[in-house]
Amino acid sequence: MTEQVDTTTERRTDQINLSSVAAAKVKSLLEQEGRDDLALRISVQPGGCSGLRYQLFFDERTLDGDVTTDFDGVTVVVDRMSVPYLNGAMIDFVDSIEKQGFTIDNPNATGSCACGDSFH
Repeated sequence: MTEQVDTTTERRTDQINLSSVAAAKVKSLLEQEGRDDLALRISVQPGGCSGLRYQLFFDERTLDGDVTTDFDGVTVVVDRMSVPYLNGAMIDFVDSIEKQGFTIDNPNATGSCACGDSFH
């Protein structure tokens, strides 16, 4: 299932969301890799001090049950087990003096660890 999403609209609660800033950063990273066959895979895995940990990586695989969404030309893939944890989450990219990197604002997370590495 592939769906085209306009990232200028409101945050959707029935799927993952990718900001236009994050989409631009992903495009830039893919251009540096020189590959157009990769998607940004976002998943939730057991681990960390709060129980669950996010994973973001480029992937060329397609797994049974994947939910695929296109954001401004960036393909984002979420495996079927992670979908319930990530519906409504916003992936953004921050580049400031204090920090640089992808951030995840997840309304499904009821708490996180002190280091911010995992959630529950």
